Amino acid sequence: MFAVLSPARKALSRLIIVFSLFWLAACQPVSLSGPAGGGSSINPAKPVPVALLVPHGAASPQEQQLARDLEAAARLAAADLQGVQIDLRVYGTAGNATQARTAALNAVADGARIIVGPLHAESANAAAVAVADQGVNVLAFSNNPTIAGGNLFILGQTFDNTAKRLANFAARQGKQRILAVYSENLAGQLGRNAIEQAVNASGAQFAGSVGYEFSQQGVASAVPQIKAAAAQSNADAIFMTSNTAGALPLFSQMLPEAGLSPDSTQFIGLARWDIPAQTTALPGVQGGWFAVPDPQRNAAFKSRFQAANGNAPHVISGLAYDGIAAIGALSQSGSRNALSQARLTQSAGFQGVSGVFRFRPNGTNERGLAVATIRDQQVVVIDPAPRGFGGTGF
Repeated sequence: MFAVLSPARKALSRLIIVFSLFWLAACQPVSLSGPAGGGSSINPAKPVPVALLVPHGAASPQEQQLARDLEAAARLAAADLQGVQIDLRVYGTAGNATQARTAALNAVADGARIIVGPLHAESANAAAVAVADQGVNVLAFSNNPTIAGGNLFILGQTFDNTAKRLANFAARQGKQRILAVYSENLAGQLGRNAIEQAVNASGAQFAGSVGYEFSQQGVASAVPQIKAAAAQSNADAIFMTSNTAGALPLFSQMLPEAGLSPDSTQFIGLARWDIPAQTTALPGVQGGWFAVPDPQRNAAFKSRFQAANGNAPHVISGLAYDGIAAIGALSQSGSRNALSQARLTQSAGFQGVSGVFRFRPNGTNERGLAVATIRDQQVVVIDPAPRGFGGTGF
């Protein structure tokens, strides 16, 4: 048994212990103020000045590449717009909050009417606070809902959105007692809360939760607790917050060994189980459910990005495209108040490269997601992403 577990344990120890790039900082919500209408006015007869804040100058080579991909995606979106021009101005943040604040102030001084980015939660919070009194809205790449609100909107796919999509699907498939398994850190706790709220709203029963220390030993110690909780609550599904960079490789192996087989207990993932691609080879994830962006739209974006830039896009680079696309769609109205908070939160939403999405008044977002599973190490969509709001799939 220990010889079998060794590769998974080694993989876990090699990976960076973070849940997501977006969660590098834990910020408290900030109440922000702005002028009536909640946004800067624009001149419809001229190109719209838009600032793009990306981590150019960051110490990490991976983050530098991400910065390049975000900028490339934003430029691709600007080139695709019909009937409106974007004056895109790029500012480097080096991946830190202090420089992000300076970049935001410089951007507004240079005439930017709206900001797309930055990446990390702490940087996004700093940038939004810096320009709030000037009525400039910020569309950040973060998925951390604790920073959203006021003039700060987040573009990243949120736990609440994902949990709601999966819980509703699970309830429709007859899963009535859903147990949550979460890591005892900020991301895990927020994920657990999202799962509980989503399950209760779906009509299914929240069967409790089991937390684990975010370590190899913590994962191993949690397995018998999860088995006991599942038996006591008669759970027919286990909803996990873990991803491949965390505990998923261990859980996908150890839970079936403990008798919690995916054949009898439905595994559900709050994170994507197809990134990296090697994850689909794990025996324990076969048959599991997780949410993905609209595969057709996403594939089209990847193909166009590759053709234009010579490399595959980073998995979150499409957020930069979506931000510019939303600004362009609003600016086509010809209204001077096109970038107001009222317009940004229009109920019809926007068509992005990963599917339909819209901003909510509280600064978070709602995205149309597909439900996928893994069969024979291949990703298979079992419930397609909705193409608009108001129908099923939300």
